[in-house]
Amino acid sequence: MNRTLATLMFLAVLATLAFLFMRPKLPPAERGRRLAQATGCFACHGPGGLQGTANPGRTDGTVPTYTGDLMMFADTRDEIRQWIRDGVTEKKAQSESWKAERRRGVLKMPAFRERLSPDQIEDLVAFVAAVTGLDTPTDSLAATGLERAKALGCIGCHGPGGRLALANPRSFKGYVPSWDSDDFAELVRTRAEFDQWVGDGVSRSLKDNPFATFFLHRAVLKMPAYKDHLEPGDLNALWAYVRWLRQSAPADVAR
Repeated sequence: MNRTLATLMFLAVLATLAFLFMRPKLPPAERGRRLAQATGCFACHGPGGLQGTANPGRTDGTVPTYTGDLMMFADTRDEIRQWIRDGVTEKKAQSESWKAERRRGVLKMPAFRERLSPDQIEDLVAFVAAVTGLDTPTDSLAATGLERAKALGCIGCHGPGGRLALANPRSFKGYVPSWDSDDFAELVRTRAEFDQWVGDGVSRSLKDNPFATFFLHRAVLKMPAYKDHLEPGDLNALWAYVRWLRQSAPADVAR
């Protein structure tokens, strides 16, 4: 084997390893968020689905948001799925008053059945469910953990319920890992490492890794150290919520 061929093979192996390590491992809700952006959902539902635009002709006057407004239209994941897939739920389709409202409205919810694959629709359902807070823990400790995550500002970077992977330029993969993703499992392998991330902003294993610290330092968003802002029991509650979230997440193959 000549030197040129050996060099090319070595580079190919490096490229393959880099692809495997840096390949995005986005959770369903984040894939749904990006799909909603690309599909035009935010044109009517507003940025992130949080600020519906005016809809003249309708009694309510606006397109519903994915937060509080949604619960007037969908109580379950299946109803969210029906809205996305068919443009209306089976229940609303039987309502003459709702059909009259739809006719009067300038903006009408389209049906995405012929535009998106079933997997894509499920990703959108996961995103809408995450934003509206449809799934919450019944366990009191985990529920407290979710509330403390909100109070500490964790969801600002990790998204509602810690389920999104928002952009983080110059970081290793270009986004903040969600708590229910494979990325999280690679960064937080034990409860001790979780406590280190929350308390100090980094685990000891990565703090001592030059390759990891290179990306941690150059990232625009950096994990803050919360050790001076935690209340007694916070670490237990936050850990309980993350465990609940990861255990309740459906089996998923990254696409």
